[in-house]
Amino acid sequence: MESFPKSLTEKLQQCEAENALRTPGSPGQLIDFSSNDYLGLAGSEELFITAHELLLGMGVRQNGATGSRLISGNHALYDDAEKAIAEYHEAESALVFNSGYDANVGFFSCVPQKGDIVLYDEAIHASVRDGLKLSGAASFKFAHNDKEALYRLVERHRSKAQELYIVTESVFSMDGDTPNLEAFADIAQRYKCRLVVDEAHAIGVFGRRGQGLLQDYGLQQRVFATVITFGKALGCHGAAILGSKELTTYLANFARSFVFTTALPPHSLAAIISSYNLMRMHPENIAALQQVIAQFKNEVERCRLPFIISFSAIQCIVVPGNERARRIAALLQRAGFSVKAILSPTVPAGQERLRICLHNFNTTRQISALMDTLTNALRYS
Repeated sequence: MESFPKSLTEKLQQCEAENALRTPGSPGQLIDFSSNDYLGLAGSEELFITAHELLLGMGVRQNGATGSRLISGNHALYDDAEKAIAEYHEAESALVFNSGYDANVGFFSCVPQKGDIVLYDEAIHASVRDGLKLSGAASFKFAHNDKEALYRLVERHRSKAQELYIVTESVFSMDGDTPNLEAFADIAQRYKCRLVVDEAHAIGVFGRRGQGLLQDYGLQQRVFATVITFGKALGCHGAAILGSKELTTYLANFARSFVFTTALPPHSLAAIISSYNLMRMHPENIAALQQVIAQFKNEVERCRLPFIISFSAIQCIVVPGNERARRIAALLQRAGFSVKAILSPTVPAGQERLRICLHNFNTTRQISALMDTLTNALRYS
C-alpha cells in the first residue's frame, strides 16, 4: 500500500506542533457543561417514548428512508413535520434538511447568483462560508456584530448588486452573543436587501415556547430565510429552512445537499415532531434554562471573570494560546466538569477560549463549584 500523501502528513504534523490536533472524544461521566443539549431532551425518556408511540400510532415500521426525498424517501412524516414547524415559527413554509450544515451549504450554494453580493458576519458558521464557495455570488465579511460596518458595506455595494444578502446568526456558536437584529432588519428594509438569520443556538432557548429570537423580537416576517436546527436544544437531528413557499420550492429543486442525499429516516422526523410538542407542553423547561443562565451571570460577577457578554446558553472566556486553553480545560475535566477548549484555527489565533454551555438541569451548586475551580485554574495556570 502506498504511504499517506506527504502534504497531508505535513499538515497533521503542523497541527501537532501547534498543539491544535483535534480528535473526537467520548462524553464520559462528567457534569455536562459542553453539549448543546440545552433543554436536556437528547437523553429524555419522554421524548424517546413519545416518538416511538407516534410511529406505532401511524403504523410506521420502516427503519430507513430508502432514498432521497425526490425518489422514494419522502414519507408521510415529512409533510406533518414541515407543517408543524412552519406553524410553530409563524412561517409560510418550511423545508427539512438532514443537518444544519446541509441546510446552510444548500442555501448559500444555490440561492445567491452571479451578480448578487452576500455580506456576512466575520464570525459566521463555517457551513455558510462553505456554501458561498460553491456560489456564483461575490461575498464580503463585516466586523462581528458591527452594524456600522455592515451599513458601510451596504452603502458601498448596493448599487452593484442585483440582489444583496445580509447574513448573521441570532446567537453565535463561539461567543454566545447576539447582533442588533432589529437594526439589521431596518438596514435590510431600507436598502431592499434580503436578510438571512441562522437561529441554531436560539431555538429552545429564547421565547416562551422556545421559538427563537426572531419571534421573541417580532421580526420573523422581516427576514428572507431563517435556518433552524434540531440537534441543539431540541435534542434530536436535522434542520429546516423557513421562508416563503417559493423559496422552499426553489431549494427542493436546486439545493444539491437536499436533492442528492438520502432522506432522514421516519424515526428522526417523529423525534422532531415530538420534541416540538414537548416544548409546547413544557414551557417551564425553557424558564428553568433562563434561570440557570441568570445564575451563571451572577457567578461571573461574583468571580469577576472577563466572560464575553452573552445572555444565551453559551458562555465563553478567552484564554489565549492553544496550550493554555487545553491545560485549563483539562484541569476542569479532572475536577469533574465537562468543559471544552475551542482552539485555533476554529477561532482566530489569540482568541482561543473555554466554551461553557448551560442546561436547564445544571444546578446552582454545580455552577458555583465550576466557577470556583475555573477562577483558581486561571489564577495559577
